[in-house]
This record gives sequence, structure tokens and C-alpha cells, in this order.
Amino acid sequence: MRIKSTSSENTEQLGRSIGSRLRGGELFVLQSDLGGGKTTFTRGIVAGTGSDEPVASPTFTVSRIYDSPVGKIHHFDFYRLQEPGIIAHELAEILDDRQAILIIEWSDIVADSLPEDRLVQITIQQTGDESRDITMQIPPMYAYLAEGLEV
Repeated sequence: MRIKSTSSENTEQLGRSIGSRLRGGELFVLQSDLGGGKTTFTRGIVAGTGSDEPVASPTFTVSRIYDSPVGKIHHFDFYRLQEPGIIAHELAEILDDRQAILIIEWSDIVADSLPEDRLVQITIQQTGDESRDITMQIPPMYAYLAEGLEV
């Protein structure tokens, strides 16, 4: 599925729409260049679940946890890590929790630990100052995320 976003508000709204459909247990991998809109998209997902927690990039903290009516949302950013280290154990525990929602930026160092059948891959490509092409690969078990999706 490919969607064109014309602004950061539009990108956040797409995240909101997806967030409003979450049931718990979803696993997202977000890919883009620096400043591509990963955190904006995540802000939308968190808000779409009904959470009013402020969302910030976990680039310097590696992870953040947001409470939502759907369940805990774990947001990881592995940009600054060369190897997963102890974070791999934390990630494994979260993957075992079928209610936890997991959002990962810069996932290359943990890619071998992620179950492909549960992986929603979202690629955000900058096409202008504000515009983005957003491509979503959604496994069959999460088809409900895309049903009637509008931005």
C-alpha cells in the first residue's frame, strides 16, 4: 500500500488512523532518512490509540514507553547503537507480550530478532520539504490496519 502525504500534519493523521485500529501486539518497523517523519508518524499512532502522552524521538534515550487504552507502546530508536547489547533481551521480552505495541526506528541491528510474520514495515521517503511517499507492507494478520484507510 502506498500513500502520498503532503505535510507533516498529513503524515501524523495517517499514523492516527492506524493507531485508532490497534488491538495490541502489533510490531512496526519505520524506515526513512534522518528527519523523514518517523517520529511524526509515531506521534500519530500514539494519539490514535487515545493516549495524550507527548511523543518525542528516543534517539538519545534509545526507548520510550507510552501508556494508552490499548496497551503499552514501546518506541525504540537504534540509530546510535552499533550492536543491540542488553536491549536485545528487553526487546525479546516485549515481543513475547502479545498486548504490547512495538515501534522500532533504525531496526537493522535487531532485524534478525524480529518475527517477519508479525512485521508491519513502513517506509517513508521524502519527496519534498513537507511531502512524503509512505509505503506500508502489512502482513495478513494485520489486514485490519489497512481496511478503509484514508488520509
